[in-house]
Amino acid sequence: MLAAGEVAAVAQDERHAPVPILPPLPAMLADRSATLRIDGALDDDAWRAAPVFDAFHQFLPADGKPAPANLRTTVQLLIDDGALVFGIRAWDDAPERMRGTLTRRDKVSLDQDFIGVWLDPTGHGRAAQFVRVNIAGVFSDGMYRADLDESDLGPDFPIDAAVKRLADGYTMEIRWPLSNLRFPYADGKTWRVMIERSVPHADGLLLTSTPLKNGSLSHIALLQDVGGMGDTVAAVRDRSFLELKPELTMRSNRDRDETGRQHGDRASVGLEINARPRADWVFNATLNPDFSQVEIDEPTSSGASRIALSLPEKRGFFLESSDVLGLPLSAFYSRTVADPEWGLRATWRDAGADATAMSLRDQEGGVVLRGGAYETAEYAQTRRTLASMVRTRWHGESMVMGAFVSQRGYGDAGSNEVAGVDGQWRSDGKQALWLLMHSQTSAGFVEEPVARSVRVATRHGGYALGKFTSISDDWWNELQLEAITPGFVNDNGFVPQAGVLKTDINLNRRLGARTLALGSAELELYEFEAHLGVHEIRTLADRRLGQQANQVVERKLQPGIWFRAGRQTNLWANLGFDQQRGRRLGVLHDVPALHFGFESSPLAWMTKFNAEVTLGRQLDVDADRVGSGGNAIVDLGLRLPLPGTQGCSIETDLRFNRAWVQGTLGTPAFVDNGWRALGMLHFTAADSLRLLAQTTSAARRDDGVSGLEPWAERQMHRSLLYRHLWRHGRSMSVGFSRDRTRDPDTTNKSLTVKFQWEV
Repeated sequence: MLAAGEVAAVAQDERHAPVPILPPLPAMLADRSATLRIDGALDDDAWRAAPVFDAFHQFLPADGKPAPANLRTTVQLLIDDGALVFGIRAWDDAPERMRGTLTRRDKVSLDQDFIGVWLDPTGHGRAAQFVRVNIAGVFSDGMYRADLDESDLGPDFPIDAAVKRLADGYTMEIRWPLSNLRFPYADGKTWRVMIERSVPHADGLLLTSTPLKNGSLSHIALLQDVGGMGDTVAAVRDRSFLELKPELTMRSNRDRDETGRQHGDRASVGLEINARPRADWVFNATLNPDFSQVEIDEPTSSGASRIALSLPEKRGFFLESSDVLGLPLSAFYSRTVADPEWGLRATWRDAGADATAMSLRDQEGGVVLRGGAYETAEYAQTRRTLASMVRTRWHGESMVMGAFVSQRGYGDAGSNEVAGVDGQWRSDGKQALWLLMHSQTSAGFVEEPVARSVRVATRHGGYALGKFTSISDDWWNELQLEAITPGFVNDNGFVPQAGVLKTDINLNRRLGARTLALGSAELELYEFEAHLGVHEIRTLADRRLGQQANQVVERKLQPGIWFRAGRQTNLWANLGFDQQRGRRLGVLHDVPALHFGFESSPLAWMTKFNAEVTLGRQLDVDADRVGSGGNAIVDLGLRLPLPGTQGCSIETDLRFNRAWVQGTLGTPAFVDNGWRALGMLHFTAADSLRLLAQTTSAARRDDGVSGLEPWAERQMHRSLLYRHLWRHGRSMSVGFSRDRTRDPDTTNKSLTVKFQWEV
């Protein structure tokens, strides 16, 4: 058994800095004749013989310390017929303070007691599949990419878990099927893992099985080998797995607009197919998918800006093997596919390379975005299109090289093709990313007399991105350069601006821990940083639009501070010495402002309180004038057990946002508001009732200067959804929704019943 905090050995890199060589997490092959019950009890005979690992370290709120003795954690790993089974014993001398209630899937966070498992079956350390299970048995799972230090919560894995509460803590069992782990067929590296434990009542403590440091390039900068996996990989790599997920959706619509009332009833059948003939190949297909019950996007105000904002993907088909796609956002943006009739995808992995390819037939009705220097143009997609992409990568020890091609075909109305190469290098706290793309486009759009796609003369364009990150004990610095020529178009990607050169510099001086005296009290800061952000956008010459080169679109100079304290509390504040231009021939305005943000998990029942605020001079783009104003976003999360019930809980997420610019008459000349209330009543882990209310509104009033015509618009959504989950992949849901569009005379009411059944 390894003592807590023990490191097996220390190696020296080329700069003679100590690099820990971590002990493996030992695994034992379980007796196939014995049945492992996933009940959380750890009382099966196999657990008595399995080796125990307990070398845990503090990561949050401060790293570099051993785990507290009163919060000892042990891990055992068994390999049964087709799965990894983790057994965790977590001690706690204050079990009454442990936090964990029923919540939505993928909402397990640091405000709850949980166990997390991060697995990298490729051994490259560039991505990991992960699951977090809280003490109420709720999951958060997904794919993590180290190059962007981002977690994608879209994928849902068929993991089985159970928890047993004890008088001095809890035990947990997590069974992860090997069929949902992606790894090479042969010659692959050793599988790697990290286990984490969250203890929110101990000042937001997060323990990890590796001595991970704050300020690392990624959350998986240190992983440990899984011992004893060699024979298991060879035994399961030829096993085939097939999942069929048919779905039946029945919907009744009632619409009312200026032409009168309309109604329609329809039923549709869809099918999702996931096949793994052997370890290195995965095939996915979707036929007539229904995405109606994907939760609508949270309201986010862009203020008076005309530049589009990106939104996260929530649909499972696009999230398979997202680490292989591994491209910056501009290269592939699945939101460009609005309503596919069908989609096909294949993914392949080798020890030194991987690849993925997909093709989807999208129906009309979506929106096509084309970027400009000062605004993002939106066009209606009035015909069926074919969206296709091929992506491949080659892996080295410290470098990855990749290539891709994509196409969006509009039939006889032309097409958009993009090809590119990219790469990543990393070593000893430094990372470099680069991306080069070329496009040719013969598809255009006209809006008069009716909106439609048309073939136009072919236009070429280019895109280049370079990003360098350097991290040390004293500094965290980033430099990013991005050039997008006026003719560059990527209808399968996200390019909100074109014809611009962007520069971003972020310098962060790490000042270590601090203690602030607040009267008679003290506030301990676990991390404190001073930073300087420099951001600039300049135009590139565009003869077609008469755009001059080197015109400043936006310039920001923002010094500030950031610190982290207990209870997952972060606070940052910047002074903005900024400038902004609203149009090609407009004035470069001074828009100084104060930017600050706060996030915390202050109470057991108030799990989230986040705020981001900008106050100062704001540019009203349409009026090309500056006035006092700001932008504010507030998020509040509440979770409460339901009194008088056995395990029922109420979960509430509230969001408010407001952007405004004052006019000269004492009232806002422009205002953009939104609010959202999401309430969940969890009867059991399998039964829930969701109530969602959301309203967005925007208005322009007479500002006394511009003479712009006043207007106002408002959108509302109300929905109620009951869902029952038999097990992963098998569910029934019944939902009612009411939507009111920008036109106040247009409403839609819909009753939907949906069945999904995994075979």
